[in-house]
Amino acid sequence: MIFDYETIRLIWWALLGALLIGFAITGGFDLGVAILLPFLGKNDIERRVIINSVGATWEGNQVWFVTAGGALFAAFPMAYSVAFSGFYFALLLTLFALFLRPIGFDYRSKLPSQKWRSNWDIALFVGGFIPALIFGVAFGNLLKGVPFYFDNDMRIFYTGSFWALLNPFALTAGLLSLSMIIMHGAVFLQLKTVGAINQRCKKTVAIFASITLVIFALAGIWVANTDGYHISSSILHNAPSNPLVKTVDKGTGLWLANYANCPMLWAIPGLAFITGLITLLLSKFERPGWAYISSALTLAAVILTAGVSMFPFLIPSSSAMNNSLTIWDASSSLSTLSIMFWVTLIFLPLVITYTSWVFQILRGKITQEHIRLNDHSAY
Repeated sequence: MIFDYETIRLIWWALLGALLIGFAITGGFDLGVAILLPFLGKNDIERRVIINSVGATWEGNQVWFVTAGGALFAAFPMAYSVAFSGFYFALLLTLFALFLRPIGFDYRSKLPSQKWRSNWDIALFVGGFIPALIFGVAFGNLLKGVPFYFDNDMRIFYTGSFWALLNPFALTAGLLSLSMIIMHGAVFLQLKTVGAINQRCKKTVAIFASITLVIFALAGIWVANTDGYHISSSILHNAPSNPLVKTVDKGTGLWLANYANCPMLWAIPGLAFITGLITLLLSKFERPGWAYISSALTLAAVILTAGVSMFPFLIPSSSAMNNSLTIWDASSSLSTLSIMFWVTLIFLPLVITYTSWVFQILRGKITQEHIRLNDHSAY
């Protein structure tokens, strides 16, 4: 093995974060476009322009989400089990919402009826809104702690409820996720459209970039004054995974301990504020290509801020703190992580290269004339 157990665990924590960021950047803009569809499209032609802006790429963007779920399952199986036990109904709701997307894109223009198309527009809105909100709510609950514990046979017991997930802090995190995804979708639409839609997008970016920065600041203050988790016992970085052999403390402000120990990490939330402001300015001054890059950096910085705050925790337990899952005690074996690493090293660059090539080929703008000339379009 080239890497020891400690190093490969760190690598997979970073890769899991990279996959989540990849989905937020690529899948995030098409979720944002779907949310904006009923509001920025004032007639059927304009809505078809909006849909066509993501029609050729949205399916490929979902690969990042599926791959992140698969990576969590294979690299950190206990975390996967707890997440799908505790967030079962929330994830099921997300799945049903995502079901609306393929059938919405495929069936919307099958009939000329305005009511038919309006109903599918609503379905596409729901398919974007619910996942964008629930992803943020899930992160908020991770920071609050998830009510679960293991028995001596390592069986998982979840002691919470679906409604308990909708606590004030988690809903704030959900609104942060929703606002930054709408901002990202509006930037992408500004990049891909012209005329009236383009101008509406510029106003939307200004509104939701501002909302994102305000909620991010409020969430940061909230986290600084809420209980975080800290491992107080010795950590065996190379030991076999066993989440029951450590001691965890809980206290106000502990989620900021990593930033106190390494002040350079403050550059990550700082980057989120800087790139958020830059996104707003670039959009205002008609530089949507650069605005898209800065918007993507904003999303990445927000997600990294949460990940760095929680490190090394994956899923803290509010029911039995010592049962919290970390990257040191919830991972697969060294052999499994190593094999997965080499597979990822081969295929992830291929996915990135192909995705970049697709966006390069489809970099042109979608216009109303394009829709009229190709009126047989499925969208």
